[in-house]
Amino acid sequence: MYHYIDDKDFLKRMKAHCADIINQLVQAINSDSVMTVEAHLVGSGARNLITQNAKEPIDLDYNICIIECFEVRFNDGKAIKEYIRKEFNKILAKNKWGDCDDSTSALTTKQRSFQKGNKTKFSIDLAIVRENYRGWERLIHNKTGWIAFDQWYWNEAPNSRGLAEKVEDIKDEDLWLEVRKLYLEKKNMYLCRRDNNHPSFNVYIETINEIYYKYFR
Repeated sequence: MYHYIDDKDFLKRMKAHCADIINQLVQAINSDSVMTVEAHLVGSGARNLITQNAKEPIDLDYNICIIECFEVRFNDGKAIKEYIRKEFNKILAKNKWGDCDDSTSALTTKQRSFQKGNKTKFSIDLAIVRENYRGWERLIHNKTGWIAFDQWYWNEAPNSRGLAEKVEDIKDEDLWLEVRKLYLEKKNMYLCRRDNNHPSFNVYIETINEIYYKYFR
């Protein structure tokens, strides 16, 4: 079952280490002429909701948001993901971290751990996103087993419009403990159901919306 990690020193070190990697990636991309981006720690990691299933490895979710495209088109998902993947691998190599894996909805690093202190393994999940008037869209790589038939498309994150504003309203009313409780309940509910279609960021959105509509609608 999932539980919150209470080793604050480990969390601080892990978040600082991963943030440094992602910042290097953003600087490398923005110094190029292909696109401009910004990146954010999202969901559980950004709001001190990092959970662990027993003693299994944990991951930090980052969104790299495309602001402008110059040498690639916004709708050319394959070119966008391949460019970011190659740049990410360059940064990982400089930091003695193996190449990332191209999963359906993210670029995922290999697991690593600190030599001293807490030995919990961790990794980075980097989703490629863009924002429109409806909310957030995530770049999906639909793999068929034959690269020639693969598809890349933008998939809208459900009910993500106005998420930041909802979070601020909830925090202003001192309701964050309810968010923590409900978020953990949902993580364990999907775990018991063996439901792998609810990544942490989607569970986070679902939790925020449920708390928001309970108190503000």
